[in-house]
Amino acid sequence: MLISETFYSLQGEGELTGVPSFFIRTSGCNLRCSWCDTPYASWRPEGAERTVAELVSEAKLHPGRHAVLTGGEPMIAPALPALASALRAEGFHITIETAGTVAPPAGLACDLASLSPKLANSTPAVDSAAGPAWAERHEATRRRPDVLRAWLSAGFGYQLKFVASAPADLDEIAATVAAIGLPVPAAKILVMPEARSLETMRERAAWLGEACKARGWRYAHRLHVELYGNRRGT
Repeated sequence: MLISETFYSLQGEGELTGVPSFFIRTSGCNLRCSWCDTPYASWRPEGAERTVAELVSEAKLHPGRHAVLTGGEPMIAPALPALASALRAEGFHITIETAGTVAPPAGLACDLASLSPKLANSTPAVDSAAGPAWAERHEATRRRPDVLRAWLSAGFGYQLKFVASAPADLDEIAATVAAIGLPVPAAKILVMPEARSLETMRERAAWLGEACKARGWRYAHRLHVELYGNRRGT
């Protein structure tokens, strides 16, 4: 597998915020989010080839027994199911962080499907570094209610985790959830501010927190930004 990085840290986002976890970040992505904070795993994929056995051995060096498979987009890595199964066999709780554009294969080992559907705020400008072809591909690919429905129907624990940049994003979040066509408890809808700095996160938290209260959604803090700033390996 092409792996951009591995690290042991505290989960910074979602229902398991604060839980010590071993992160395995695959390299490569089928989207090009304008605000992507891991371009080394998407816009400019880099990394080294690692075997499943090597990754599992490294995970076992740490006391935590939560593993997070992230990216990039981990679901486009062919060896992802084998890695998840091998981690499960060693007793790890497995979170898969995905944009929800690739359906889960049968038998996938997953305890928490952390689904992060991309809103219109993620689409890169035509004249950006992504270029017009990627901008068109991203916009055409980011919305997959059928794939989200497959994840929610697979029997995993799940969370729907959205990135909001402005109040206008909230109606799109509601529409995205409605398009899935399945009942989704409000507490399963997590919304976090788009921010790469503590200052921006706090500024957007002011209105986003109130919006989440009004809709019954869960405000999602970004603990890693709070503790470490916007840097790799955290």
